[in-house]
Amino acid sequence: MMKQHDKQFKEDAVKYYMDHKELGIRGCAQNLDIGTSTLSKWIKDSKSENGIQVRGSGNYSSDVEKENARLRRELRDTKDALDVLKKAISILGK
Repeated sequence: MMKQHDKQFKEDAVKYYMDHKELGIRGCAQNLDIGTSTLSKWIKDSKSENGIQVRGSGNYSSDVEKENARLRRELRDTKDALDVLKKAISILGK
C-alpha cells in the first residue's frame, strides 16, 4: 500500500537532498525509505511556482463540492443496491 506523506515530510526530504547532494537522489531516497522517482518528483515540484502539493482524501475546495461528492457516492451505492434487488427478484420469481 502506498504511504501518505505530509507536506512537512516532503519539504524536509527535499531539504535533506539539497544538504546531501553527494549521496545523490538514490542514496537520499534509500536513507529516507522512499522511492527514487518520488523524491525526484518532490524536488521538481519544489522548484515550481506552486511548490510541493499534497493531495489527500477529502480535500475539497468548497463545501458544495464535498456535498456533491457525498451525494454521488450515495447515488452510486443506491444504484448498486437496486441492481442486487432486481437480480434477486428475477431469480426468486422463477
